[in-house]
This record gives sequence, C-alpha cells and structure tokens, in this order.
Amino acid sequence: MAIENKLGEFISGISSNDIDGEVKKEVKRRFIDALGVAYSSMDSPAASKIKKMIGLYPGNAKIIGMGTSSPDYSAFLNSLIIRYMDFNDTYLSKEPLHPSDMFGPLISISSIFNKTGKDMITAAAVGYEIGTRLCDSTSLRAKGYDHVNFTEIAMAAALSKLLDFDEKQIINAISISLVPHIALRQPRVGELTMWKAGAAANSARNSVFGTLATLYGFTSPSEPLSGKLGFKNVVAPDMDFSKLEGKSTNGIMRTYIKKYPVEYHAMAPVEASLKLANDLDINHVDSINVYTYEAAVSILADKEKWHPDNKETADHSLPFIIASTLINKDFWVNNYSDLNNKQIKALMEKIHVTELKEYTEQYPEKLPVRIEAKSGGKTVESTVEIPKGHYKNPMTDREIESKFIRLTGMTDSLPALWTMEDREVVELV
Repeated sequence: MAIENKLGEFISGISSNDIDGEVKKEVKRRFIDALGVAYSSMDSPAASKIKKMIGLYPGNAKIIGMGTSSPDYSAFLNSLIIRYMDFNDTYLSKEPLHPSDMFGPLISISSIFNKTGKDMITAAAVGYEIGTRLCDSTSLRAKGYDHVNFTEIAMAAALSKLLDFDEKQIINAISISLVPHIALRQPRVGELTMWKAGAAANSARNSVFGTLATLYGFTSPSEPLSGKLGFKNVVAPDMDFSKLEGKSTNGIMRTYIKKYPVEYHAMAPVEASLKLANDLDINHVDSINVYTYEAAVSILADKEKWHPDNKETADHSLPFIIASTLINKDFWVNNYSDLNNKQIKALMEKIHVTELKEYTEQYPEKLPVRIEAKSGGKTVESTVEIPKGHYKNPMTDREIESKFIRLTGMTDSLPALWTMEDREVVELV
C-alpha cells in the first residue's frame, strides 16, 4: 500500500473518541496560546499590509478579532498573525515546525461550515500528528527547502478531518496543497523579511484552496509523496516513510510552547541570560561566550544576525536576544523597539557564539546552552539544557493564561476557551 493510502486510511478512521483526554486538553492549551499571540499581532506591520488587500476579496470566512474575507485570504491573515510574533509553539526534530500555524485555516473553514470546538480539537490533533511525523522523517532545512512544506501537508490533513473527507479526498487535498507549492528556505537566511511569517500563511492559503477544491471534485495526482516525480524522489530522497505509519495521535504531546517571543533555539539562551543578569556588571563587560548546538548557531548566529534592522531578523538574532535580555532583565515583545539601542549594539559586538559537538549530539532531546560572561576580571556563567515550555519542562495552565493576558489584556474570554467543545469556533475568535 502506498504511503498516501496509509495516511488517508489513518486520518479518515480517526474520530473524537480516539483522541485521549490529555491530548484534547493540550489542543485547548495550544489554541489559547495561538489566539493570544494572534491578538497581539493584529496591528503588526505585516498584518497591516495584508489588511489593505482584504477588501478586494470579500467572503464569509472569519478573521481572528476582525471581520471576514474569502476563505484563502482569511486563512492567510489568520496564520500570519499567529506566526508573526514568533511566539507560537514549536516542534524540533530532523526538521522544525510551528504546528499551531494550522489554527489559521482551521478557524477559517470552521467559520464557514459552522464547526464546533470539538470538531476543531479532533482536526488539530490530526494535524499535529501528521506534522510531527513528517518532521521525524527527514530534514528539509539541510536541503534548502522550507519546513512549511510539511506545515502545508499537516494543514490539509487537519482540514480534511474537519470536513470528514474519505481516504481518496484526503490524498487529493494533500496533493493540491503540496504539489504546486514547494517552498524554498531562502526566507530564513541572512536578513529576514515579512515572508518569514508569510510562508506559513501562504501554506494556510494553499491548504484551504486544496481542501475546498477537493470538496467540489477537482482532482489531483494520487501519489504526491511517493510518485515518480513526487516529493520524496524530487525533494527528499532520504525521507523515511516508516515514520508516517502508526495509529498514535499523541504527537502534540512532544511539541513545545514558547515562554518568550523568540525563535525556539533562543529560548534557553534567554533563560540563561536572565540567570546572569543580576550578577553581571553590564557596563563593564569584556566578553560573552555562548556555547550551543549546530541548529542554534546556523539559524541564529550567521553574520547578518549581528546587525538586525527589523523585527523579523532580530527574533532570529542570538546576539541581539542575549544582549537585550541582559540589559532589560526581561524579554518580551517590547524588546524589539530597541533595535537601535546603542548599549545593546555595543554589547552585541562582545558576544561570540560557538558550536559544541557534545551539545549538537544532545539535540533535540535537550537544547543546551552555556553562557560565560567576563566582566572586570570576574567570570560568571549559566547553563540551561531544557527551557520552560519544552514538553519535558511544560508551562502550567496558569502560565499559559498569564501569557495570554499579558499579550491581550483580556480575561473574560478564557472560560469560553477552556470549554470550547460545544461552542462554534466562530464564537471563540
């Protein structure tokens, strides 16, 4: 049996009763987390550009905290504001992923078809499962392709479950979503742009189009992954299809929530910097040496990251994040207003980042970092291996609520979000 058929059979066979209570609770936590981040990004520069276009695309698909638009543009903007702050959840394996990006299209399609929170919870659990399995199967980053190719497949799987597609329809929706839209990794190297978040949003847009086209009978190749010129043979020859098999729906339990608004490889460095902040004479620093694993170095410490001139680059800049944390003794969304802070820039020049092979070997089971700072002849250091929010060190419900409230100022909506099962999704956003 082709891998597509195995996936289609698995997805079509799942019901709400197959999702255990722990997973359902975790989906709620991720939805609350994603929604809080989205509300905080509604007026971001990137969102403002797309909102100017929305009037050109009328429709009845819900946009988070706003009005409506066409299904594909609603999905694009929803996922854009979930993703823009770089503050939504993460999965780290052979390939990284931001799985809660998928709530963007799920909200759009749920609003059109009057789906409930219960429907969305089941669909999201499926999407998380497929997304994490794909990330376990191969690295796209190493080949020059973007992780949103996997996001796109996971979104199409989740939407297919939401609309109760059969096996053939599921394969077709994945095919239309993926085959014409192979994304390159160029948006994540050097100086970053709005497309860092836009890439996931475009995957949302593609998955919605593919799913709705399938609903109305438009056909696509039946072997988008395994075919002669399919994804495996063209993009990822080492892709391990065995990772896509199995009946588990617990993938979400291995993913991570962000405590700080930075790329996940910087989460441990923020914690390590906070441990040092009160012991370091910030005005007389001689040097700061950072030791970490390969992915953190290659993603967050290439030469452009020492001179970030926009938010998109800064949230992927290890020197900026460490310097800003040490100076502010905190890291939150307002830290990005300090891009031209002379004290931060001066401190960044004293930061040196080095890969340690032993740390690379521990990744992704651990995300280790050691920071050594020298000041006035004194050396202080701090080490973090598993940051808060990692599935081995999870944030509590109260911490997730606190993050939501700090981002939005809203408390009244939390009771409804925790009891979303019998409410229509459109009522929650």
